[in-house]
Amino acid sequence: MSQRGFDRGRGRGGPDRGRGRGGGRGGGPRQPAEIFKAGAPAPVPAHLSDAEQNRLIQSFKSMTLTPVRPIRPGFGTLGRPIKVRANFFTIKYPKGPFYDYTVDFKPATGIGRIKGRLLELLEDTPQFKPFVNHIAHDRTQRIVSAKRLPQPLEIKVKLFDPGAAAKEEDPVYTIQIHFDKELNLGHLTKYLNGDPSLRQDDIQPILSAMNLIIHTFPSKNGVRVGQNKYFYRDQNPSVLGQGVEAWRGYFTSVRPTFKNLMVNANVCMTAFIMPGGLDKALDQFQSRQGGLPTLPPRFAKSIKPFIRHLKGKRALKAIGIQSARETKFDCQEFGGRISVEQYFKKKYKITLKRPTDLPVIDIGSKQRNVWIPAELCEITAGDPLRGRLDDKETAEMIRIACNPPATNAKFITEQGFPRLGFAPKKEPLNGFGVEIGPEMAVVPARELPPPKVSYLGNSSKEANSGSWNTTQDKFIQAAPKVGGWGVLLVRDGRMDQSVGREVQEFASKFKARCEQTGMQLGPPAPIFTDFLKPEGEDISRRDALQTIHENIKAQIARYNGLKPAFLLVMLTKVDKWIYPGIKRICDVLEGIPSITMLLSKLRGKNENQLDQYLANVSLKLNIKLGGRNHAIGVQSMAWLTKKPTMLVGIDVTHPSPGSRIGTPSIAAVVASVDQHMIQFPASLRIQKPDDNRESREMVTDLQAMITERLVLFRQRTKRLPERVMVFRDGVSEGQYDIVIGEELQKIKEALKRVDPSGKYKPTLSIIICGKRHHARFYPTDSPNATQNGNTKPGTVVDKGVTSVFDFDFYLQAHNGLQGQVRPTHYTVVYDENNLGADELQQGAHTFSYTYARATKAVSLIPPAYYADLACERGRCYLNDLFTADDRSSVGGRRGRDDEKDATFREAERMWGAGLHGAVKDTMFYI
Repeated sequence: MSQRGFDRGRGRGGPDRGRGRGGGRGGGPRQPAEIFKAGAPAPVPAHLSDAEQNRLIQSFKSMTLTPVRPIRPGFGTLGRPIKVRANFFTIKYPKGPFYDYTVDFKPATGIGRIKGRLLELLEDTPQFKPFVNHIAHDRTQRIVSAKRLPQPLEIKVKLFDPGAAAKEEDPVYTIQIHFDKELNLGHLTKYLNGDPSLRQDDIQPILSAMNLIIHTFPSKNGVRVGQNKYFYRDQNPSVLGQGVEAWRGYFTSVRPTFKNLMVNANVCMTAFIMPGGLDKALDQFQSRQGGLPTLPPRFAKSIKPFIRHLKGKRALKAIGIQSARETKFDCQEFGGRISVEQYFKKKYKITLKRPTDLPVIDIGSKQRNVWIPAELCEITAGDPLRGRLDDKETAEMIRIACNPPATNAKFITEQGFPRLGFAPKKEPLNGFGVEIGPEMAVVPARELPPPKVSYLGNSSKEANSGSWNTTQDKFIQAAPKVGGWGVLLVRDGRMDQSVGREVQEFASKFKARCEQTGMQLGPPAPIFTDFLKPEGEDISRRDALQTIHENIKAQIARYNGLKPAFLLVMLTKVDKWIYPGIKRICDVLEGIPSITMLLSKLRGKNENQLDQYLANVSLKLNIKLGGRNHAIGVQSMAWLTKKPTMLVGIDVTHPSPGSRIGTPSIAAVVASVDQHMIQFPASLRIQKPDDNRESREMVTDLQAMITERLVLFRQRTKRLPERVMVFRDGVSEGQYDIVIGEELQKIKEALKRVDPSGKYKPTLSIIICGKRHHARFYPTDSPNATQNGNTKPGTVVDKGVTSVFDFDFYLQAHNGLQGQVRPTHYTVVYDENNLGADELQQGAHTFSYTYARATKAVSLIPPAYYADLACERGRCYLNDLFTADDRSSVGGRRGRDDEKDATFREAERMWGAGLHGAVKDTMFYI
């Protein structure tokens, strides 16, 4: 899915939904899902045979091996061999060469929109038209051509808006096109064939040129949102909510694989603003309190209206608070002060139909307002929503977008190929001699076996389809005995008189369920908050949260300062402010572990359903309080326990659309503390965005955070680890070298400084875990598919669509319950531990069964998953900044740099000293 508007994530914060501890969905047997191209031949290409692949690995023996970007050590052999289809398509290309050119504009401009428009207009000039079918450009400064262009090449272009006619007074630019270099396609072929001498060569210029070529047609016929994604409006687009609709699009990216250049193509969806008159859009958001209508900030930030009398689109700076009749300005042309209504009557002979009940909009600059009546503006098709979807819109998007694999495959091959210009072939593919094969790649894969899962007393479980049931088993290690604990009822909104008794009954049942697992809980103390001020009178619920905090502190005072061992929080309704606010109170201000439930999730369940729900919640409680829920077999852990090892997870979360400008990124580092590798406490930091950006991905304070984790490991085990394995989440392929250049050095510095003697020298590995990729796999027959048409848990792919030289693989450890399953892409970027293919692939797979708050394998190896959860918890502490969408303004005149600095200072104030000392060495975030 596109990041704009729709990102389901992996497990965001919020009240417990009761997932994870066994059980299943009710209902009768379902029909097996459709298999894409079932029955069609699916031969594996000869170059992917074991003999060919082994020859490739043997050729690597001549290379000098280093820990940095290690060469693939071999291919995996464990598991049951299968074959799968992949959404990769072969690219046939000529012997070449192609020719690379740079572009200069006179007068110079740094505005990308102007450059893109000038290059569009360049294609229509008589001097350049003969070259159009064999060139591609990036809309800024680069042109790639299949043929040599004449030199020097200098063409004058008049700049005017799309849809408008050129005028005498339009500015004229001179576009100068300079030859840069030849792109040697024979060199690319040798690289793809695995020539060891070319491993260090940079083929990125050729790959980016090929991307420009395949993106040229969709860039002219679709709407680009994000990188490499082009969207199209169907005849009857699906409505997500008020003024918002879903568009289907297609992602494409050129990928180098062994013996083949391929294009990875995938279907995706994102939200767009519905087209139509701006007046009609405003009417949809008419306030019940009367007054002039306005648009929600996320809408106002998204649209670039077409101004009918100007015959062009303009950026929307602000929506006014007065009507065209009320808004006045000084106008020398008409002799002084004049209303917008009068101005349009005199200047353009336009009589407004709604001069009093619609606001004006500002399309001016920071120095000068230019007010336009809303009724003269049109929202054209193609404005992506630049903000979050609300809960209902998200649910509708999931319903529309989560299709079975076979459906997605048909979208790609039957709708995507024509729209992308792949088949029938559109220019400039012909001009470059490039052809996209119509068939998905068929590649070898394997299905890895699951581990055995154990509980107290050698109780062993067999996983089935990536999960297992455990209704009567006791935790392998219950948390230490709990004395007093609290039940906090948040009285928010209407409720009947019996709710207090109901909460006490649920608390008693929860206590009993926890004791079934082996935990020992003392009696609960009820804490009923005062009735909270209604949301309409307390927009960000600050008063409500102050009330909750005061009620908690009052309870602590009644027990002479003794804090409860944990708080079981009962929420009477969902609220985007209360839940994160309570987490901040508990984690940062008071140091009390907390578990949150929605009363509506407890009501109406039969005894078995309620027991399962409470069992799920008990998983989280035991881990928060220091216990261990289950373990995997000794053999499955052997790759980790042969030497004292610390597993580390690193992730960074960033401001989302709608966050206040200057909101910091939040970095998390989690790490195991002993040989069991179940407890992963976390270090959290906020970090200022990079200059000219809204975020920072690399972890600024990584050295100190790794040191904190090493110190805790030493406290718990009385020694330092001999091996450190880092699983880094959230990094794109283009950032791998930055991880090596920045983060590797900080990790090494932490390893050096934790022991001043200089004798401590553990071995280090860094593995990138990628989820934001578009590789998808499709079973070739029903026996190798799940009931919903996905590949089975344990599917691993390391041939055919992976890197030629790098040590990488795709692993799907989990069972996809909804839509099409997405594997994780693991890439080893640094390795002093000489990890083997089977060791890492099977190890990552079996360790995915250790995830603490579920009885199922998860999609991402737990250290990285936990780092993601810790980041999400950190967002709770700055919730006012991350969830500022409904209160943000459009078109403010304050300097962005000043606003960013002010926001970061506010973030520092809210963050304070960070985690409370009482919870910082626990899995508070789970």
